[in-house]
Amino acid sequence: MTTFSAMPTVKPRALRPGARLAVISPASTPKADLVQQGIEHLQGLGYETVLGRHALDKGPLYYAGKLEDRLRDLHNAFADPDVDGIVCTRGGWGSAELLPYLDAALVRANPKIFIGYSDHTSLHTWLHNEVGLITFYGAMVAADFSRDDGVDGASWQHSLQMLSPWFLSEADGIRVLRPGRAKGVLAGGCLSIFAEALGTPYTPRIERPSVLFLEDIGTKPYQWDRMLLHLRYSGLLEHVTGIVFGDMRQCVAAEEEDYLDRAILHALRDFVGPIGIGLRSGHVSHANITLPFGVAVSLDFEEAGNQRMHFLEGAVTV
Repeated sequence: MTTFSAMPTVKPRALRPGARLAVISPASTPKADLVQQGIEHLQGLGYETVLGRHALDKGPLYYAGKLEDRLRDLHNAFADPDVDGIVCTRGGWGSAELLPYLDAALVRANPKIFIGYSDHTSLHTWLHNEVGLITFYGAMVAADFSRDDGVDGASWQHSLQMLSPWFLSEADGIRVLRPGRAKGVLAGGCLSIFAEALGTPYTPRIERPSVLFLEDIGTKPYQWDRMLLHLRYSGLLEHVTGIVFGDMRQCVAAEEEDYLDRAILHALRDFVGPIGIGLRSGHVSHANITLPFGVAVSLDFEEAGNQRMHFLEGAVTV
């Protein structure tokens, strides 16, 4: 298996009241009315916003404009000294098309907060691999900020405004599939995007002890089993100390949750670390929790009713 030297961690600057956020669409076209509602929500929180020139473009196909236009919006957001952070409108499909053309030197010279989930897993992975940038798997403008209950405010503030210490617990949906304790750097994202990168130049690099967060939407238990087996066979879990899965109610009906639990445990029967499930981040129906990828975390899944995921360092700098 190819080995890589670990990229030094780069922490972006914290978002302060009045921070300016670039709103862009690296993947699929969002609904304009939902983008407007999300922007109004962000402005109500005290942020300034600037909408990417091509954020509402339609086509070709399901993309938010041509590849070069989506790429330009992303590069411009990083390059603009007046922009403090970047928030995606929605996922869908398209971010992976940008990867061969991304400018690592530009991002290294202008590190800043990047927020998105789902399809943007490929961008999180690239930013980690090529820049070492801490990124944020969190609420998007059209997908979450357009709804009154779409965003978990506490994790947003803790992650982006350097409030610490903090932790997530059963109140945030976590339940234990396999007890234990673990420490590592948080990584992961949408499982299908994460797994499909294997064998490409954009494979996730897990060089240090790491805790994986994995979630998805519309995938059945046997598909979870298959993709997790793929991760095992690839060697990606070699340095993984613990795994936390998301809220899988977007994948299975309530009566199938036990079936999914058993499929996950079957796929990970040779994995020795603790396993949790149910964390309300990513494809969720409400109160989307923001997770900083690239920070040190610990899992304490041993005491019944007191399972916790602790964030051991701040994700941003002053």
